[in-house]
Amino acid sequence: MKKTLFISSHLKSLSILALSLSLVACGDGSWWSKNNEPTLEEDQIKRLIPPPVNNRNSWAKDIFSITDQLDIPQTKKNICSIVAVVDQESNFVADPQVPGLGEKAVKEVQDRLEEKFKDKLGDGLGGTVAGYFQEVLKNQPSPEDNYLSQMRRVKTERELDELYREIFAYMSKHYHVSALTGAAKLVGQDIGEKLNPITTLGSMQVHIGYAKEHKRQGGNIAELRTDLYSQYGGLYYGIHRLMMYPADYDKAIYRFADYNSGMYSSRNAAFQSMLNDLTVAELDLDGDLLLYNKDGSIRSVSSQSERELISVFAANNILVTPRQIRTDLKKEKTKSFEDTATYRAVAKLYKEKTGKEPIYAIMPEVVISGPKLSRDYNTNWFATRVNGRYQSCMQRAKRIKI
Repeated sequence: MKKTLFISSHLKSLSILALSLSLVACGDGSWWSKNNEPTLEEDQIKRLIPPPVNNRNSWAKDIFSITDQLDIPQTKKNICSIVAVVDQESNFVADPQVPGLGEKAVKEVQDRLEEKFKDKLGDGLGGTVAGYFQEVLKNQPSPEDNYLSQMRRVKTERELDELYREIFAYMSKHYHVSALTGAAKLVGQDIGEKLNPITTLGSMQVHIGYAKEHKRQGGNIAELRTDLYSQYGGLYYGIHRLMMYPADYDKAIYRFADYNSGMYSSRNAAFQSMLNDLTVAELDLDGDLLLYNKDGSIRSVSSQSERELISVFAANNILVTPRQIRTDLKKEKTKSFEDTATYRAVAKLYKEKTGKEPIYAIMPEVVISGPKLSRDYNTNWFATRVNGRYQSCMQRAKRIKI
């Protein structure tokens, strides 16, 4: 889960994890099995879902329908990859309960509310809106059963999400409308949506930003959130996020790592690893080749990887300019990055200097932290857990003849 209940803080690990390496795999741009392999029927998909799951028929029906709609072949590997991620993220519950969620949410509000609002809206406006929010929490809708008390009682992310939306709706109607209107103009959208800390939703924990980019139907943001909490909607956006991008991974575990730390982060971490062997600097192998703002926009300041690329290319008389390097790195979230002069130059130089074949994928070194977690984890932990579920699913698949 490259996310937390509230706004994620992805810290780079200072220690070097054991690197799981893979070489470039041949294929047409995706690790999953192709159309020439046998495919599963709906009743066979049911048998791949863990036996303890309630209503396996319904889950199997939706998985079959969604993969059919997205033109994903229903092969054993494909279906087991989906089953593994759903099982890891929610144990096949569309809106799962989170132990201690209410108390964790209250603690986060009490400890970090002003910091988060200032981060989103700036010191002046953020502090003002945070003050309004605290006042509403303590006194509305009634002092006897205020929003803070209601927050303590929530058990699912959906309940917490809906409570936040109710609070912001109350604020917009009753409190300092001019300030809230100014905040809304500043962020360019509904102030409640901008400040809503529930950013990953549903049975596959999909980021609301990704769902907005790939909406399957019309409707406003509230309706999209509701859709994500449904069984079908949660599956649709999760399967889309997991499967609908090409990568030449030869092992499913790298796609599982990408699901946690970002598309192509396993490939990009391998790129950083090759660059690391060409320089005296110690690079963070986190899969991010550029620096990003919290809204996802690219920062103008150069990243460690970008600076080292410029240095290594200059030292080895590689005629790729800093401007071209920046242009190429902007493609790091796409398959086409592999066709850039920067990527090809690093792969070629790595082979020349080390005598080894270029590395295509390694496990990104990303730490996962947040109020919903009892302790910090890393992408390796997540991907390994999902991969274990994937292997169990593949064992069940061996008993299905197709």
